[in-house]
Amino acid sequence: MRYLTAGESHGPQLTTIIEGVPAQLELVAEDINVDLARRQGGYGRGRRMQIEKDQVQILSGVRHGKTTGAPIALVVENKDWTHWTKVMGAEPIGEDEEKEVKRKLTRPRPGHADLNGAIKYGHRDMRNVLERSSARETTVRVAAGGVAKKILAQFGIKVGGHVLEIGGVRAENVSYESVEELQVRSEASQVRCLDEEASAKMIEAIDVAKQDGDSIGGVVEVVIENVPIGLGSHVHYDRKLDAKLAAAVMSINAFKGVEIGIGFEAARLPGSQVHDEILWDEEKGYTRKTNRLGGFEGGMTTGMPIVVRGVMKPIPTLYKPLQSVDIETKEPFEASIERSDSCAVPAAAVVAEAVVAWEVANALLETFGQDQMSTIQANVKRHQDDARSF
Repeated sequence: MRYLTAGESHGPQLTTIIEGVPAQLELVAEDINVDLARRQGGYGRGRRMQIEKDQVQILSGVRHGKTTGAPIALVVENKDWTHWTKVMGAEPIGEDEEKEVKRKLTRPRPGHADLNGAIKYGHRDMRNVLERSSARETTVRVAAGGVAKKILAQFGIKVGGHVLEIGGVRAENVSYESVEELQVRSEASQVRCLDEEASAKMIEAIDVAKQDGDSIGGVVEVVIENVPIGLGSHVHYDRKLDAKLAAAVMSINAFKGVEIGIGFEAARLPGSQVHDEILWDEEKGYTRKTNRLGGFEGGMTTGMPIVVRGVMKPIPTLYKPLQSVDIETKEPFEASIERSDSCAVPAAAVVAEAVVAWEVANALLETFGQDQMSTIQANVKRHQDDARSF
């Protein structure tokens, strides 16, 4: 599968076109809308989430509730577009109109794509960069991830995400019996944290940051269970599934680090405390005594739950602005403020779920076929039976 996204933060809509979704998959808008609503939630979100109520329109590739195998077009409208039609319109404007169009950006904000993108593409108005580099684009990545989750669900593969850390406050009590339990407990928390005591402290940290005109980041974790053994490949670098997951998580706006399983902790431990011992029984087949490597060996899934964590930096738009330089005058100034969140880590957990689910679903189809669901389901069952008795 593959997809492209298009659209700007304050443009008329966000669009994604997905190619390669198998035929005969049951899919309705609500399958996607549930995650779009989750992305807009979470403590620390800004006023933009009060304006938008993200709902997807399925415009192609689905007929009478089932996919046809054709490309799927998904659209999410921007309600705020009505206030930006003159600023963001596609039609050419004359000199007189150009003077009327306010909000021209010549002052790059530290931590954003503004300056680099302006230099790369030759834009004197950096709104051309800001509008596309905005995290608003993740709306339709979550939509694509909703389709991926629907595919995975047909094979009993479940995806869950939660927050491990915000602003230096770490969750300690994060044990759970299943991804289903993880989902329930995560959604019950305003910050999507499984540790109730840590949740309260995280909310306090977000409140303090907001009062100080500052922002804070954190760490999110995605867990996927019931994954077949052997997704991905060891034979070439660009076929390793763990590498694809790392790239996908790093592609999320403001993410600066990724680890799988115990990740960087492995550098501080002896091998005997890192590698997962192999077990076998007649009912389950091959399993592992532990899951320190997060469900991967050699770029392939081991059958244990996939565990991926991502580090999100604090949002760079601050109400306590940092110093920058105007590209027209070259004079120093304090960076301008665009409407923003004080913390988007809980929302980022939903985006991380989406991009990880997409890569796993894509690997599943690469391994077991991609034309129609019944064929793929038969192939997966045959593989799991073979793996159990291997």
